[in-house]
Amino acid sequence: MGFFKSEKVAEKQLVKTGKEELTEKAKHFKQKKTFLKINIDMESQFYQINILQLLLKWKFHLSIIVVIAIILAAVFSSSVFLTPKFESNAVVYPANISPYSDESETEQMLQVFQSSDIRDSVIHKFDLAKHWEIDSSYKYFYTTMLWEYSQNVKIGKTPYEGVSIEVLDKDPQMASDMVNAIMDFYNLKVKQLHEIKFGEVVKMYERAIRKKENYIDSLENQFFILGTEYGLLDYTSQSREIARGYLKTIDGSGSSHINSREVLRLKENIEKKGGEFLYLQYLIEEEAEKFSTLKMDYDQAVMDFDRQFTYINVITKPFVSDKKAYPVRWLIVVISAIASLFITFLIILIIENYKGMRKHS
Repeated sequence: MGFFKSEKVAEKQLVKTGKEELTEKAKHFKQKKTFLKINIDMESQFYQINILQLLLKWKFHLSIIVVIAIILAAVFSSSVFLTPKFESNAVVYPANISPYSDESETEQMLQVFQSSDIRDSVIHKFDLAKHWEIDSSYKYFYTTMLWEYSQNVKIGKTPYEGVSIEVLDKDPQMASDMVNAIMDFYNLKVKQLHEIKFGEVVKMYERAIRKKENYIDSLENQFFILGTEYGLLDYTSQSREIARGYLKTIDGSGSSHINSREVLRLKENIEKKGGEFLYLQYLIEEEAEKFSTLKMDYDQAVMDFDRQFTYINVITKPFVSDKKAYPVRWLIVVISAIASLFITFLIILIIENYKGMRKHS
């Protein structure tokens, strides 16, 4: 009995000891967590103070480097190193054209402006290879020309469905002339496209007219044979006169001089060829009317082919600029100053961290 009692006492003592150990561990964990939080806050605050200290510590170096960067940017963005370029631009709208597919007139205009024909014509007219100092014997001559052209000539759509043409060049007069030339070549290109299509229509009508003329000529030849060989000239009048001569119903002195033989001959010819004569007469009249309509359509096609239209409405005309558009020196200087400050500060951080690591190693 005493044994069991001492066993229960021992069990209670163990439970109590376990609870005390768990309580101590929980307190220790809570203290550690609080310490870590305080430590993190202190490190964050120290890091902020450290950056400010670094800026103050290296302020003279940073200032000197930024000033040097500004001076270098100002020097290298001058006309000695960067050739100043002047901009000329125009804003245009399409005229006298119709879209080929689902595109709008403006999209079609933009597509024609960006064609290789217009680009190559501008390059050839102004001898841009010489102007841009690109050696024609260079292996990548054409690729270089295209790149230069894309950098100096910008053609795009405006927010109001117009087309903007912008040209940059070291010669302000050439920049303006190039804009005008691009518009002229556009007019010429659209005119050529229209002439090709309207030319096809004109040739189609010419072929149709020749066929119609040949057909009418063949009908008239048959009609001529009926008149010369069979004496059929006017079916209605001749039928009436033949009937009167055949029936001898002619009044007056002429009644005794009827050429019965000729009357019988004409009567026989009308009986044989009268239907053909009437059919030919109908066909000739019908084909003459069709020929007249065809000729009117042909004349309209010739007018469309020969029309001297322009296909541009110029909203803003190009002008010779008196102020350079490139380079924007103040922007280059500002970007250079910010970039030099940022890069220098990164290098300072790397140096300071390296020193700190060496101290603790």
